[in-house]
Amino acid sequence: MIAAMRVAGLLGLMLLSGESLADYQLNMVPGVTEFSQGAYEIHTMVMWICVVIGIVVFGAMIYSIINHRKSKGAVAADFHESTTLEIIWTIIPFVILIVMAIPATKVLLAMEDVSGTEMSVKVTGYQWKWHYDYNVGEKAEEISFFSNITTPDSLSIATSGNVVKGDNYLTDVDNRMIIPTDTKVRLLFTSNDVIHAWWLPQFGVKKDAIPGFINESWISVPEPGIYRGKCAELCGTNHGFMPIVVEALSKEDYAAWVDGQKSAAAEVAASASKTWSKADLMAKGEQVYATFCAGCHQANGEGLPNVFPGLKGSAVATGDISKHLDVVFNGVAGTAMQAFGGQLNDVDMAAVVTYERNAWGNDVGDMAQPSDVKAMR
Repeated sequence: MIAAMRVAGLLGLMLLSGESLADYQLNMVPGVTEFSQGAYEIHTMVMWICVVIGIVVFGAMIYSIINHRKSKGAVAADFHESTTLEIIWTIIPFVILIVMAIPATKVLLAMEDVSGTEMSVKVTGYQWKWHYDYNVGEKAEEISFFSNITTPDSLSIATSGNVVKGDNYLTDVDNRMIIPTDTKVRLLFTSNDVIHAWWLPQFGVKKDAIPGFINESWISVPEPGIYRGKCAELCGTNHGFMPIVVEALSKEDYAAWVDGQKSAAAEVAASASKTWSKADLMAKGEQVYATFCAGCHQANGEGLPNVFPGLKGSAVATGDISKHLDVVFNGVAGTAMQAFGGQLNDVDMAAVVTYERNAWGNDVGDMAQPSDVKAMR
Protein backbone atom coordinates (compact mmCIF):
# COMPACT_ATOMS: atom_id res chain seq x y z
CA MET A 1 0.00 0.00 0.00
CA ILE A 2 2.76 2.41 1.00
CA ALA A 3 4.73 1.51 -2.13
CA ALA A 4 1.65 2.19 -4.29
CA MET A 5 1.16 5.58 -2.63
CA ARG A 6 4.79 6.46 -3.29
CA VAL A 7 4.47 5.48 -6.96
CA ALA A 8 1.28 7.56 -7.26
CA GLY A 9 3.01 10.54 -5.66
CA LEU A 10 5.97 10.19 -7.99
CA LEU A 11 3.67 10.08 -11.03
CA GLY A 12 1.86 13.18 -9.75
CA LEU A 13 5.12 15.08 -9.40
CA MET A 14 6.16 14.02 -12.89
CA LEU A 15 2.88 15.32 -14.32
CA LEU A 16 3.23 18.64 -12.48
CA SER A 17 6.83 19.07 -13.58
CA GLY A 18 5.79 18.22 -17.12
CA GLU A 19 3.25 21.04 -17.07
CA SER A 20 5.77 23.51 -15.67
CA LEU A 21 8.30 22.54 -18.36
CA ALA A 22 5.79 22.61 -21.20
CA ASP A 23 7.18 25.89 -22.51
CA TYR A 24 10.79 25.19 -21.59
CA GLN A 25 13.09 26.06 -24.50
CA LEU A 26 15.56 23.23 -25.12
CA ASN A 27 16.73 24.16 -28.60
CA MET A 28 18.18 27.46 -29.82
CA VAL A 29 15.57 29.97 -30.91
CA PRO A 30 15.52 30.94 -34.61
CA GLY A 31 17.40 34.19 -35.21
CA VAL A 32 15.89 37.46 -36.39
CA THR A 33 19.17 38.97 -37.59
CA GLU A 34 21.41 37.73 -40.39
CA PHE A 35 24.15 36.22 -38.23
CA SER A 36 21.84 34.94 -35.47
CA GLN A 37 19.86 33.00 -38.08
CA GLY A 38 23.17 31.75 -39.49
CA ALA A 39 24.19 30.55 -36.03
CA TYR A 40 20.83 28.77 -35.65
CA GLU A 41 21.22 27.02 -39.01
CA ILE A 42 24.77 25.92 -38.21
CA HIS A 43 23.62 24.61 -34.84
CA THR A 44 20.84 22.64 -36.54
CA MET A 45 23.22 21.26 -39.17
CA VAL A 46 25.78 20.15 -36.57
CA MET A 47 23.04 18.59 -34.44
CA TRP A 48 21.82 16.44 -37.37
CA ILE A 49 25.39 15.48 -38.26
CA CYS A 50 25.84 14.31 -34.67
CA VAL A 51 22.53 12.42 -34.84
CA VAL A 52 23.67 10.57 -37.99
CA ILE A 53 27.07 9.80 -36.44
CA GLY A 54 25.34 8.54 -33.29
CA ILE A 55 23.03 6.28 -35.28
CA VAL A 56 25.94 4.83 -37.27
CA VAL A 57 28.25 4.32 -34.27
CA PHE A 58 25.67 2.99 -31.81
CA GLY A 59 23.96 0.98 -34.55
CA ALA A 60 27.26 -0.76 -35.32
CA MET A 61 27.88 -1.34 -31.61
CA ILE A 62 24.43 -2.80 -30.99
CA TYR A 63 24.63 -4.98 -34.11
CA SER A 64 28.06 -6.29 -33.06
CA ILE A 65 26.95 -6.94 -29.48
CA ILE A 66 23.93 -8.92 -30.63
CA ASN A 67 25.35 -10.86 -33.58
CA HIS A 68 28.96 -11.35 -32.54
CA ARG A 69 28.57 -12.35 -28.91
CA LYS A 70 30.46 -15.24 -27.37
CA SER A 71 27.29 -17.29 -26.77
CA LYS A 72 26.85 -17.53 -30.54
CA GLY A 73 30.38 -18.80 -30.95
CA ALA A 74 31.87 -15.60 -32.33
CA VAL A 75 35.65 -15.46 -32.26
CA ALA A 76 37.46 -12.13 -32.22
CA ALA A 77 39.64 -11.32 -35.23
CA ASP A 78 43.35 -11.48 -34.53
CA PHE A 79 45.24 -8.68 -36.24
CA HIS A 80 47.60 -5.94 -35.08
CA GLU A 81 46.59 -3.01 -37.21
CA SER A 82 44.76 -1.97 -40.38
CA THR A 83 46.24 0.92 -42.31
CA THR A 84 43.14 1.17 -44.49
CA LEU A 85 40.79 1.54 -41.49
CA GLU A 86 43.06 4.09 -39.84
CA ILE A 87 43.12 6.20 -43.01
CA ILE A 88 39.32 5.98 -43.33
CA TRP A 89 38.55 6.97 -39.72
CA THR A 90 41.02 9.86 -40.01
CA ILE A 91 39.77 11.24 -43.32
CA ILE A 92 36.03 11.01 -42.58
CA PRO A 93 36.14 13.09 -39.32
CA PHE A 94 38.49 15.56 -41.03
CA VAL A 95 35.99 16.06 -43.88
CA ILE A 96 33.10 16.41 -41.42
CA LEU A 97 35.00 19.06 -39.44
CA ILE A 98 35.80 21.01 -42.61
CA VAL A 99 32.13 20.91 -43.65
CA MET A 100 31.15 22.34 -40.27
CA ALA A 101 34.04 24.79 -39.97
CA ILE A 102 33.57 26.71 -43.22
CA PRO A 103 30.03 28.09 -42.55
CA ALA A 104 30.79 28.49 -38.82
CA THR A 105 33.83 30.64 -39.61
CA LYS A 106 31.78 32.82 -41.96
CA VAL A 107 29.20 33.47 -39.22
CA LEU A 108 31.87 34.15 -36.57
CA LEU A 109 33.57 36.68 -38.86
CA ALA A 110 30.21 38.34 -39.55
CA MET A 111 29.52 38.60 -35.80
CA GLU A 112 32.72 40.56 -35.27
CA ASP A 113 32.40 42.82 -38.33
CA VAL A 114 31.10 46.17 -37.03
CA SER A 115 32.16 48.09 -40.15
CA GLY A 116 29.47 50.06 -41.93
CA THR A 117 27.35 50.67 -38.82
CA GLU A 118 24.90 53.55 -39.13
CA MET A 119 24.46 54.34 -35.42
CA SER A 120 25.83 53.28 -32.03
CA VAL A 121 24.27 52.53 -28.66
CA LYS A 122 26.36 52.24 -25.52
CA VAL A 123 24.92 49.69 -23.10
CA THR A 124 26.01 50.06 -19.47
CA GLY A 125 25.14 47.52 -16.80
CA TYR A 126 24.22 48.68 -13.31
CA GLN A 127 23.05 46.81 -10.23
CA TRP A 128 20.35 46.06 -11.36
CA LYS A 129 19.31 47.87 -14.50
CA TRP A 130 20.57 48.82 -17.95
CA HIS A 131 21.51 52.26 -19.25
CA TYR A 132 21.41 53.18 -22.93
CA ASP A 133 23.29 56.08 -24.56
CA TYR A 134 22.45 56.78 -28.20
CA ASN A 135 24.85 58.27 -30.71
CA VAL A 136 22.18 60.29 -32.48
CA GLY A 137 22.98 63.56 -34.20
CA GLU A 138 26.04 65.56 -33.18
CA LYS A 139 25.99 64.68 -29.47
CA ALA A 140 26.03 61.13 -28.17
CA GLU A 141 24.18 62.19 -25.00
CA GLU A 142 21.10 63.52 -26.83
CA ILE A 143 19.19 60.35 -25.89
CA SER A 144 20.08 58.64 -22.64
CA PHE A 145 17.89 56.65 -20.27
CA PHE A 146 17.75 53.79 -17.78
CA SER A 147 15.73 50.62 -18.33
CA ASN A 148 14.25 49.11 -15.16
CA ILE A 149 12.05 46.11 -14.53
CA THR A 150 8.40 47.15 -14.15
CA THR A 151 7.15 44.23 -12.06
CA PRO A 152 6.04 45.71 -8.72
CA ASP A 153 8.38 44.90 -5.86
CA SER A 154 5.68 42.91 -4.07
CA LEU A 155 5.53 40.54 -7.06
CA SER A 156 9.28 40.22 -7.66
CA ILE A 157 9.47 36.79 -6.07
CA ALA A 158 7.76 33.95 -7.88
CA THR A 159 6.48 32.53 -4.58
CA SER A 160 4.79 35.74 -3.44
CA GLY A 161 1.21 34.58 -3.04
CA ASN A 162 -1.45 33.85 -5.59
CA VAL A 163 -0.72 36.64 -8.08
CA VAL A 164 -1.63 36.73 -11.73
CA LYS A 165 1.55 36.37 -13.76
CA GLY A 166 1.11 37.48 -17.37
CA ASP A 167 3.14 36.52 -20.41
CA ASN A 168 5.75 39.18 -19.62
CA TYR A 169 6.04 38.56 -15.87
CA LEU A 170 9.53 39.66 -14.74
CA THR A 171 10.49 40.39 -18.37
CA ASP A 172 9.09 43.88 -19.00
CA VAL A 173 10.76 47.25 -18.49
CA ASP A 174 9.77 50.89 -18.19
CA ASN A 175 12.01 52.08 -21.07
CA ARG A 176 12.69 49.78 -23.97
CA MET A 177 15.77 50.05 -26.13
CA ILE A 178 14.40 51.32 -29.43
CA ILE A 179 16.15 50.73 -32.76
CA PRO A 180 15.17 51.30 -36.40
CA THR A 181 14.67 48.38 -38.75
CA ASP A 182 17.10 47.67 -41.61
CA THR A 183 19.82 49.62 -39.83
CA LYS A 184 23.19 48.26 -38.73
CA VAL A 185 23.45 49.26 -35.07
CA ARG A 186 26.76 49.00 -33.24
CA LEU A 187 26.44 47.99 -29.57
CA LEU A 188 29.13 48.91 -27.03
CA PHE A 189 29.02 47.10 -23.70
CA THR A 190 30.51 48.17 -20.37
CA SER A 191 29.55 48.25 -16.69
CA ASN A 192 29.40 50.79 -13.90
CA ASP A 193 29.95 48.35 -11.02
CA VAL A 194 30.31 44.56 -11.42
CA ILE A 195 30.36 42.19 -14.40
CA HIS A 196 27.03 41.85 -16.19
CA ALA A 197 26.16 40.12 -19.48
CA TRP A 198 23.74 41.47 -22.09
CA TRP A 199 22.05 38.42 -23.60
CA LEU A 200 19.34 38.44 -26.25
CA PRO A 201 19.02 34.97 -27.84
CA GLN A 202 17.03 36.05 -30.93
CA PHE A 203 19.83 38.47 -31.85
CA GLY A 204 22.56 35.90 -31.22
CA VAL A 205 24.24 38.42 -28.89
CA LYS A 206 25.69 37.58 -25.48
CA LYS A 207 28.40 40.02 -24.44
CA ASP A 208 29.98 40.63 -21.05
CA ALA A 209 29.68 44.15 -19.66
CA ILE A 210 32.91 44.61 -17.68
CA PRO A 211 33.92 47.72 -15.68
CA GLY A 212 36.71 49.59 -17.46
CA PHE A 213 36.41 47.58 -20.69
CA ILE A 214 34.39 47.93 -23.89
CA ASN A 215 33.04 44.92 -25.75
CA GLU A 216 31.18 45.36 -29.01
CA SER A 217 28.71 43.65 -31.29
CA TRP A 218 26.10 44.69 -33.84
CA ILE A 219 22.53 43.98 -34.85
CA SER A 220 20.34 44.69 -37.86
CA VAL A 221 16.69 43.75 -37.48
CA PRO A 222 14.70 43.49 -40.74
CA GLU A 223 11.16 43.56 -39.30
CA PRO A 224 9.44 45.55 -36.52
CA GLY A 225 8.98 43.58 -33.32
CA ILE A 226 9.70 43.25 -29.60
CA TYR A 227 12.55 41.02 -28.42
CA ARG A 228 13.39 40.03 -24.85
CA GLY A 229 16.53 38.93 -23.05
CA LYS A 230 18.15 39.11 -19.64
CA CYS A 231 21.38 39.51 -17.74
CA ALA A 232 23.34 36.28 -18.07
CA GLU A 233 26.03 36.94 -15.45
CA LEU A 234 25.38 36.46 -11.72
CA CYS A 235 25.73 40.07 -10.58
CA GLY A 236 24.15 40.31 -7.15
CA THR A 237 20.91 40.07 -5.20
CA ASN A 238 18.57 41.24 -7.97
CA HIS A 239 20.41 39.59 -10.86
CA GLY A 240 17.19 37.87 -11.93
CA PHE A 241 15.32 41.18 -12.11
CA MET A 242 17.19 43.10 -14.83
CA PRO A 243 15.52 42.05 -18.10
CA ILE A 244 16.32 43.38 -21.56
CA VAL A 245 13.61 44.53 -23.98
CA VAL A 246 14.47 45.77 -27.47
CA GLU A 247 11.80 47.10 -29.81
CA ALA A 248 12.48 47.51 -33.51
CA LEU A 249 10.43 50.24 -35.21
CA SER A 250 10.10 51.29 -38.80
CA LYS A 251 12.41 54.15 -39.69
CA GLU A 252 9.50 56.60 -39.72
CA ASP A 253 8.29 55.51 -36.28
CA TYR A 254 11.85 55.55 -34.97
CA ALA A 255 12.32 59.15 -36.13
CA ALA A 256 9.10 60.08 -34.31
CA TRP A 257 10.39 58.34 -31.16
CA VAL A 258 13.66 60.31 -31.34
CA ASP A 259 11.71 63.57 -31.57
CA GLY A 260 9.60 62.53 -28.59
CA GLN A 261 12.70 61.74 -26.52
CA LYS A 262 14.19 65.15 -27.28
CA SER A 263 10.93 66.88 -26.34
CA ALA A 264 10.75 64.92 -23.07
CA ALA A 265 14.35 65.90 -22.25
CA ALA A 266 13.47 69.55 -22.83
CA GLU A 267 10.47 69.23 -20.50
CA VAL A 268 12.64 67.68 -17.77
CA ALA A 269 15.14 70.53 -18.11
CA ALA A 270 12.32 73.07 -17.80
CA SER A 271 10.81 71.36 -14.74
CA ALA A 272 14.18 71.46 -12.98
CA SER A 273 14.10 75.26 -12.97
CA LYS A 274 10.82 75.61 -11.09
CA THR A 275 10.05 75.35 -7.37
CA TRP A 276 8.16 72.17 -6.54
CA SER A 277 5.54 71.73 -3.83
CA LYS A 278 6.11 69.13 -1.14
CA ALA A 279 3.11 67.09 -2.30
CA ASP A 280 4.44 66.93 -5.87
CA LEU A 281 7.92 66.01 -4.65
CA MET A 282 6.51 63.22 -2.48
CA ALA A 283 4.45 61.79 -5.34
CA LYS A 284 7.41 61.91 -7.73
CA GLY A 285 9.81 60.64 -5.08
CA GLU A 286 7.68 57.58 -4.35
CA GLN A 287 7.93 56.56 -8.01
CA VAL A 288 11.69 57.14 -8.12
CA TYR A 289 12.20 55.23 -4.85
CA ALA A 290 10.22 52.23 -6.13
CA THR A 291 12.35 52.12 -9.28
CA PHE A 292 15.86 52.81 -7.97
CA CYS A 293 15.90 52.22 -4.20
CA ALA A 294 13.32 49.65 -3.11
CA GLY A 295 15.37 46.73 -4.43
CA CYS A 296 17.88 47.26 -1.60
CA HIS A 297 16.15 49.35 1.06
CA GLN A 298 12.78 47.61 0.50
CA ALA A 299 9.40 49.23 -0.13
CA ASN A 300 8.80 49.75 3.60
CA GLY A 301 12.15 51.48 4.07
CA GLU A 302 13.34 48.91 6.60
CA GLY A 303 16.08 47.39 4.43
CA LEU A 304 17.43 43.88 4.86
CA PRO A 305 19.15 43.16 8.20
CA ASN A 306 22.93 42.73 7.87
CA VAL A 307 22.69 43.30 4.11
CA PHE A 308 21.15 46.67 3.25
CA PRO A 309 20.52 49.34 5.93
CA GLY A 310 17.03 50.63 6.53
CA LEU A 311 16.05 54.27 5.93
CA LYS A 312 13.12 54.28 8.32
CA GLY A 313 14.32 56.26 11.34
CA SER A 314 17.91 56.23 10.10
CA ALA A 315 20.39 58.98 11.00
CA VAL A 316 20.86 59.85 7.34
CA ALA A 317 17.17 60.15 6.46
CA THR A 318 16.31 62.12 9.60
CA GLY A 319 19.50 64.14 9.95
CA ASP A 320 20.99 67.05 8.03
CA ILE A 321 19.46 67.26 4.55
CA SER A 322 22.74 68.31 2.92
CA LYS A 323 24.37 65.13 4.25
CA HIS A 324 21.44 63.11 2.93
CA LEU A 325 21.81 64.67 -0.52
CA ASP A 326 25.54 63.99 -0.48
CA VAL A 327 25.06 60.30 0.34
CA VAL A 328 22.53 59.80 -2.48
CA PHE A 329 24.52 61.92 -4.94
CA ASN A 330 28.01 60.54 -4.29
CA GLY A 331 27.28 57.15 -2.71
CA VAL A 332 29.26 55.63 0.14
CA ALA A 333 32.70 54.24 -0.66
CA GLY A 334 33.28 50.63 0.34
CA THR A 335 29.57 49.81 0.51
CA ALA A 336 26.82 48.76 -1.89
CA MET A 337 25.46 52.32 -1.87
CA GLN A 338 25.92 53.58 -5.42
CA ALA A 339 26.44 57.17 -6.49
CA PHE A 340 23.16 58.26 -8.06
CA GLY A 341 24.40 61.67 -9.17
CA GLY A 342 24.93 60.36 -12.68
CA GLN A 343 21.79 58.24 -12.69
CA LEU A 344 19.10 60.67 -11.54
CA ASN A 345 18.27 64.10 -12.91
CA ASP A 346 17.87 67.09 -10.59
CA VAL A 347 14.11 66.64 -10.17
CA ASP A 348 14.29 62.90 -9.42
CA MET A 349 17.15 63.38 -6.95
CA ALA A 350 15.33 66.12 -5.03
CA ALA A 351 12.09 64.14 -5.08
CA VAL A 352 13.52 60.87 -3.76
CA VAL A 353 15.43 62.59 -0.95
CA THR A 354 12.26 64.48 0.04
CA TYR A 355 10.30 61.23 -0.02
CA GLU A 356 12.83 59.34 2.12
CA ARG A 357 12.78 62.13 4.73
CA ASN A 358 8.99 62.20 5.01
CA ALA A 359 7.89 58.58 4.47
CA TRP A 360 7.44 55.60 6.85
CA GLY A 361 6.96 57.93 9.83
CA ASN A 362 10.22 59.85 9.38
CA ASP A 363 8.21 63.11 9.01
CA VAL A 364 11.24 65.41 9.12
CA GLY A 365 9.16 68.05 7.36
CA ASP A 366 11.84 69.59 5.14
CA MET A 367 12.35 69.05 1.43
CA ALA A 368 14.97 69.37 -1.30
CA GLN A 369 14.51 71.34 -4.48
CA PRO A 370 16.00 70.61 -7.93
CA SER A 371 18.04 73.80 -7.57
CA ASP A 372 19.76 72.26 -4.52
CA VAL A 373 20.86 69.29 -6.60
CA LYS A 374 21.92 71.49 -9.51
CA ALA A 375 24.20 73.42 -7.14
CA MET A 376 25.91 70.13 -6.18
CA ARG A 377 26.81 69.38 -9.81
